[in-house]
Amino acid sequence: MGIIFCRSHKVVTVKPWATGLSGQLQKAFVTGVPKLNRAELETACEDFSNIIGSLSDGTVYKGTLSSGVEIAVTSSAVASLGDWSKNLEAQFRKKIDTLSKVNHKNFVNLIGFCEEDKPFTRMMVFEYAPNGTLFEHLHMFVWLVDFGLGTCCSKGSRALRLGNAAADSYGLAYCLEYMHQLNPPIAHQKLQSSSIYLTEDYAAKISDFSFWNEVTAAKMGSVAMELLETPSADPESNVYSLGVILFEMITGRLPYSVDNGPSSDWASDYLKMDQPSREMVDPTLKSFQEEELKKLLQVVKDCVHPDPSQRPTMREVTARLKEITTMGPDGATPKLSPLWWAELEIMSSEAS
Repeated sequence: MGIIFCRSHKVVTVKPWATGLSGQLQKAFVTGVPKLNRAELETACEDFSNIIGSLSDGTVYKGTLSSGVEIAVTSSAVASLGDWSKNLEAQFRKKIDTLSKVNHKNFVNLIGFCEEDKPFTRMMVFEYAPNGTLFEHLHMFVWLVDFGLGTCCSKGSRALRLGNAAADSYGLAYCLEYMHQLNPPIAHQKLQSSSIYLTEDYAAKISDFSFWNEVTAAKMGSVAMELLETPSADPESNVYSLGVILFEMITGRLPYSVDNGPSSDWASDYLKMDQPSREMVDPTLKSFQEEELKKLLQVVKDCVHPDPSQRPTMREVTARLKEITTMGPDGATPKLSPLWWAELEIMSSEAS
């Protein structure tokens, strides 16, 4: 399930020396993921009134540090200690441990967590990507809130160049290759366009905001399972999902039927049609080269092969996209905000 964003221009200043937030971040900078206080996050997130999205298993808030650095805070939908089982606690800690191992420029990195029993709180704190999800830019008419006035931003704002789609998919493959090479490998549980966020310079970052995996959902009951439609993920399924996302960017089509729901063979079936590659392209794409398009569609075709053993590895996908885009990894990674570097400088100076 994706996240729908309403953007707010209100900024709340949080004094890190008063709340201790920067001190906690300093601890994380040196030793690992910090445990933050609820009061600190409550102040940063405007008393948890600044809701920017919802998940099947929680709520997402936006917060702002005194330096201007923006954060995303996800809070579990479980609201009381009595409803919080030992299994959920173990899964929450496992989630923190797993995310703490991922540190990549094309990933929405975890920077902290919060666990308190009074009031009951289980939260994760992430970097914030300000330009919404890839799904929004591809498919939606997004209503924005600007100084209290509603304005409509049409799908035309999605007008990307094919080169942007290739570069973004390269950045995603670059990140997933890194995740698959970790020990043990980490596969994204629900990779789709609604879990891809865009930075200020519209570079793509993979997010993993959800609290539970499918195994936990099964133990929570059938209702939870209905919210998690994808099977357990592995590197091969991530390759397939990346192919679907790339095809989604090229065609502008939804990766499912409104009538029939998600289709596991959607992209594969579409590519079997006897249709010129040029006619598959989303008409809102500003420009593209025929040869580049053919190469990208071949990558898609290989990624969505019905037999997982016949799909390329993520390393092979990354190499092919690198060749198509003729750029190195730096060309596909977001340029960090000067405000974020300023925060890191504060941490470094405090450490010394």
